[in-house]
Amino acid sequence: MKNLLYLFCFLFIISCNQKQEEKLLLEKGISLELAQLRKQQIYDVVYHLDFKIPKEKTSPISSKLLLELSLNNLENDLILDFNEDKSHLKSLRVNGKTSEIKHEKEHLIIDKKLLNSGKNSIEIFFNAGEISLNRNEEFLYTLLVPDRASTLFPCFDQPDIKSRYRLRITAPKDWKVLCGGFEESAIEIDGFTEHTFAKTDLMSTYLFSFVAGKFTEETKNPGAFDMRFLYRENNQEKIDESVSEVFKIHQNSLDFLENYTQVKFPFQKMDFAAIPPFQYGGMEHVGAIQYRASSLFLDKNATQTQKLRRAKLIAHETSHMWFGDLVTMKWFNDVWMKEVFANFMADKIMNPVFPEVNHRLSFMMTHYPSAYSEDRTKGTNAIRQYLGNLKNAGSLYGRIIYNKAPIMMRQLEYLLGKEAFQQGIQEYIKTYQNSNADWSELVAILDEKSEGNIKNWSDVWVNSSGRPIFYEEIELNEKGNVTKFVIYQKAEDGSDKIWTQSFKIQLIDKRGYLKNINIKNMGKSFDITSATKDFKPRQVLYNTNGFGYGVFPIYKKEINTYKNLKDEVSRGYQFINLYENMLNGVITPSETYNVYLEAIQKEENELITSYLSGRIQKIFWTFLNENEQKSVQNKTETIVFNLLESELPKNIKRTLFGLYQSIAISKNGKENLYQIWKKNKKIKNLFLNENDDASLAMYLAIFKHPKAREILEEQQTRISNPDRLERFKWLLPSLSDDESVRDAFMKSLLQKENREKESWVQSALNNIHHPLRQQSSTKHLKSILEKLEEVQLTGDIFFPKGWLASSIGNYSSKEAFDILSEFLDENPNYNPILKKKLLQTTDNLVRAQEIKK
Repeated sequence: MKNLLYLFCFLFIISCNQKQEEKLLLEKGISLELAQLRKQQIYDVVYHLDFKIPKEKTSPISSKLLLELSLNNLENDLILDFNEDKSHLKSLRVNGKTSEIKHEKEHLIIDKKLLNSGKNSIEIFFNAGEISLNRNEEFLYTLLVPDRASTLFPCFDQPDIKSRYRLRITAPKDWKVLCGGFEESAIEIDGFTEHTFAKTDLMSTYLFSFVAGKFTEETKNPGAFDMRFLYRENNQEKIDESVSEVFKIHQNSLDFLENYTQVKFPFQKMDFAAIPPFQYGGMEHVGAIQYRASSLFLDKNATQTQKLRRAKLIAHETSHMWFGDLVTMKWFNDVWMKEVFANFMADKIMNPVFPEVNHRLSFMMTHYPSAYSEDRTKGTNAIRQYLGNLKNAGSLYGRIIYNKAPIMMRQLEYLLGKEAFQQGIQEYIKTYQNSNADWSELVAILDEKSEGNIKNWSDVWVNSSGRPIFYEEIELNEKGNVTKFVIYQKAEDGSDKIWTQSFKIQLIDKRGYLKNINIKNMGKSFDITSATKDFKPRQVLYNTNGFGYGVFPIYKKEINTYKNLKDEVSRGYQFINLYENMLNGVITPSETYNVYLEAIQKEENELITSYLSGRIQKIFWTFLNENEQKSVQNKTETIVFNLLESELPKNIKRTLFGLYQSIAISKNGKENLYQIWKKNKKIKNLFLNENDDASLAMYLAIFKHPKAREILEEQQTRISNPDRLERFKWLLPSLSDDESVRDAFMKSLLQKENREKESWVQSALNNIHHPLRQQSSTKHLKSILEKLEEVQLTGDIFFPKGWLASSIGNYSSKEAFDILSEFLDENPNYNPILKKKLLQTTDNLVRAQEIKK
């Protein structure tokens, strides 16, 4: 009896553990535990997918999946992911036998009794999920990163189960279709065309995609093989200026990457589509890259910065073919790896293509302000983060991944040496091609090629958050000569982290003589006393090569000299560092504003001018109090307009016009903007296109120009592209001078069905929550915060941050701060990842409470 009791207890414990395991595996989303179990269970996966797209946007898409796979064992049921209502699933057959449909917590569960060890086939008839189909009247496109494939069809939605796809799409006969495989046949049937595609290369589910709709198609061979380009642009000037260039940039990128990695282009094809309302700049789908149309199509007056931005975007997505598509992260906590390499390689690819550009300056101005904007906040995160469930993967994306990580990688390359670094990357690609790898496996390769400990270095730079604050200890003798000069760093968050890094400084004495000093592999401190012997520094300029990362000391009496620095990188960084010191309370917003306003009158570099313009706008609307705004507004408006009417190159004028239209709120300023929009006032070397006119019309409406309604009506007649016209009309309620109309529109955005075009929604939110309208829009902030969790679940990866940045991120008032504080107090256990996004986007709001006192 005693033994039977022990046996009963043992079996009961085993049963409880099994139930707990099943409960764990069947949580919503894809848990790390489920992903690890399936990786051991499943191999050789092929998805045969058949989608029938009706002419009516509102009709369901009838679909079929034949799933072929092999199983290593039959210890567990087979769990597929399908994040849609059970009613979408019509029938299920497993190895030829009809099965009941068991759908729980976003998963389709296949009874292990129906499965075979080895090969299996599963046939599912279903209606395609709508969340990630992005259906429009004349086109649709899928966007399945990071876990959205399971919202479209049943699958194993994790990056380390790479699969092949055979796709058949039936669509209206005048539609084009693009996907990751070559088209094998196209058969017309009753007003539709059945497109059948060859089996694709191996890819993760998030990289599978298709585009279907009314598109113009161009095929060119820019050097390696034919590439196919789908687009809806109808402006002939933009087409003439852009199409051939887009093909050429793709080819340049391929050539560089094949040489750098020593691995030939790894896929059967590389086609691409330009989509008007696309959520991101681009997405690296295997064989079918998608871009936002406005990112690719530029007119003849595009600035050098715009052209470089387009080129780097294409180079970024092309780099993903090796970094992300060929070698894919095991789990989305390492999503940053594919992004950092894409950014890092894009810089390398484009540097020789634009020899007239200062690329060190471009790298710095692109990455440092953006990285600082998140890393300075209480919501900052490490480059590499923990991820327990794939449903939270979208929240890992941000400026730390895209902007701090390339800064880290540049420091790592310098630490290793370029040759050793490249050899390490080549070994990494060849070792893990067509497979998956994590950061530790790359670190192990690089560690073998370094005399230092890359793992320890990585623990601070990659596995922890924040940035250092640098400070100095200087002692002088009675003659004013340096007897001691030591530079220190401390972590901004108060921890004991030390960022080993290298940078340059420059000492300037009273005569203007210079002394340059290299700070190499600095740890907690760096003693430069011997290098400064017999020198009397009036000023020390830090990070003059734009290589170091952190906040450096400033010499307040010398900040007005920054505009005279000849070296562009040093000049640009001093302006960046000044802003960071302002946010930390070292210098006032008014002082900083005046430095920037004086500098922009002299600045000749487009990148620095753009930075100064952005900081002037941010300080004016966010950190100056009402009296300070009034004291500088007319002066700023006059100075900038005079600059527009002076002899300046077109790229500088375009940037300055962006500044002018953002602050020209006086009666005279609004009239100037109106006359420019009416084409009655011409400014030499300022070329405005249709998009610029539309933007200007929206500003005039927000600024309450007396003819705002007429302006908006006439602007609609000026827009020739139907996609752009649809966007403009959709935004009109957000521009209305009737508060009740804006309120109703804002409330409509709280419904998920009205947030499908996310870039449009962010534009609308910016209109409603513009600083001039905040008196009437503050009342919406509570509902915006309350809706954030739903936005994260229903939106794409960048949308939660965009939702916040376009609304509460525009505020600096005490009322908005109180609403934020109350929300945080009422939700002490709020989703930690979303809380970080909230703290990132409201950092300026919080700082403004102290700064504006």
